[in-house]
Amino acid sequence: MGTSVAEFLDRWDGGRRPDLPETTSGTLRLDAAEDGHTAHWRLTIRDQRVEVTRSADDADLVVRADREVFDRLASGRTHLATALLRNDLSVRGNMRLLMMLRRIFPGPSDARHPREVARERDGHR
Repeated sequence: MGTSVAEFLDRWDGGRRPDLPETTSGTLRLDAAEDGHTAHWRLTIRDQRVEVTRSADDADLVVRADREVFDRLASGRTHLATALLRNDLSVRGNMRLLMMLRRIFPGPSDARHPREVARERDGHR
């Protein structure tokens, strides 16, 4: 099945993330609904670090979805943009931070950079 969103966020290490822009800061709240209950995680982005806490406090961006959608994002089985376009999640607030969430969740395990694919296709390794 892969990693659940709870497992993914509960074991988050909070270390520096060089793939996040140095100038980006803000808060995101993830609201994962399941069986009439909603679990909340609050992510604070600052200085290329992401701090994760369990909190329903307001945030600059609030992302709501069924727990299953967040589980697919956390395991890399669904891309954030795909979930958004399918209306599997809703967002309210600073959309710029949504792109940071895309960098926090893993991509598909078999994903490769387009340049790598082109080099292989052209026979240049």
